[in-house]
Amino acid sequence: MYVLEMNNVSKSFPGVKALDGVTLKVKPGTVHALMGENGAGKSTLMKCLFGLYSMDEGEILFNGEPVRINSVKEALKLGISMIHQELHLIPYRSVMENIWLGRFPRRGGAKSPLVDHHTMFDMTASLLKELNLTTIEPTDLLRTLSVSKAQSVEIAKAVSYDSKIIIMDEPSSSLTENEVEHLFTIIRSLKERGVAIIYISHKMEEILKISDEVTIMRDGKYVGTWAAKELTTAMIIKRMVGRDLTHRFPAGESAIGDELLRIEGYTSPNPRSFKDVSLTLRKGEILGIGGLVGAQRTEVMEAVFGLRLQSGGKLFIHGREVSCNSAYAAKRLGMALLTEERRATGIFPVLSVQANLLIANLKQYRNKNKLLNNAKMAADTKKSIKDLDIKTPSPRTLIKSLSGGNQQKVLFARWLLTTPEILILDEPTRGIDVGAKYEIYVIMRSLASQGKGVIMISSEMPELLGMTDRIVVMSEGRVSGIVNSKETSQEEIMELATKYVG
Repeated sequence: MYVLEMNNVSKSFPGVKALDGVTLKVKPGTVHALMGENGAGKSTLMKCLFGLYSMDEGEILFNGEPVRINSVKEALKLGISMIHQELHLIPYRSVMENIWLGRFPRRGGAKSPLVDHHTMFDMTASLLKELNLTTIEPTDLLRTLSVSKAQSVEIAKAVSYDSKIIIMDEPSSSLTENEVEHLFTIIRSLKERGVAIIYISHKMEEILKISDEVTIMRDGKYVGTWAAKELTTAMIIKRMVGRDLTHRFPAGESAIGDELLRIEGYTSPNPRSFKDVSLTLRKGEILGIGGLVGAQRTEVMEAVFGLRLQSGGKLFIHGREVSCNSAYAAKRLGMALLTEERRATGIFPVLSVQANLLIANLKQYRNKNKLLNNAKMAADTKKSIKDLDIKTPSPRTLIKSLSGGNQQKVLFARWLLTTPEILILDEPTRGIDVGAKYEIYVIMRSLASQGKGVIMISSEMPELLGMTDRIVVMSEGRVSGIVNSKETSQEEIMELATKYVG
């Protein structure tokens, strides 16, 4: 008996068929992984289930009965909840207010304007205790919680609806290893209660560890469903992309040249941030920066790019000391920064692909009358889309409708149009699938072969080891070691990442 059956589901948008006869069958009390490349249709399928989109064709059976889900309210009423990759919580309200938003208990009857805070506190405390979330208080403000605790609040909110199905979209993308283990503990307790989890992730090891069954989609179509214990990483990759990816990383030897960038003694005015950080980057080199969450890797690179203040330290480009106190100055020095949070600080979601591509380089398209040269803009957009194989119905398509991998490629193209010598890439493959990752790696390797210097911050150990020439490891805001990628191991990097540097 299935708690959920989605049969022959189809959904089209202008210029693209997102779903083409897709099937999904989920058993109660199981973790059912949903996998596929970016653009495979996973999110669209889940939005149809959660009432955000209406299906063009197909049927949904819930506990064997046909249902029509036309809104989120109807989905929640049935017992279907969704935890989005970007958490939809209110930072300046308490945990209990976030959980019971729109359903506050009332004093003096349901129509009373008076909220019963005592009852709401007791209900929240009971719910948190039930889920073993004892480190969270009902009165805690959301903005004071870590990402993992905020996510736990989302899960508690889903459980409060007496959900039979909880959809989790990339729930571990911003979590540390310990936080992921805590997430898995909560998921196991939900399974014991008979709750079904639909788990969307690109992390193969997680999928094989936590899931019972795996459904794979490709190009908007259903590929198949298998027991997780029957699968390997290689099998999943082949079925996702329709081809073997024997090598996860593109081959090629780096031709490392002269020093391109050097920082000496970079120190933040914030005593809890980075201190006395020094490193060098050479032409043709891919330099990795590793470390645990909180190691201040992003903060150092943002300071190099002029986005953060530093109280001490020197920056050298081609051996010459320079000053860089703004992104504009960094760009003039030949630097580009691909930020960690693609949606928050990368794309302009309500603008077109073309606008997002050209926005960092608009001065180059002005003619002598200071007007934009539309023909040149269109030509460069077309070339970038072709060169980076960006899958978009049109240059005029809003970038928010593209898959994560294609959004990331648009951001790469944006900075490449500024012809930088130094590219700083902060978690460049976060939240994108294995096929799109490989394409990003090829772009990085190509840039290095052209003599450009690439700095890559990454939390994925295989990525650091497979793509870089050297790795700078940071711990608690300081450099704890610099290792040769081909001569080190995951164990050595982890030792350095946890090392105390006084």
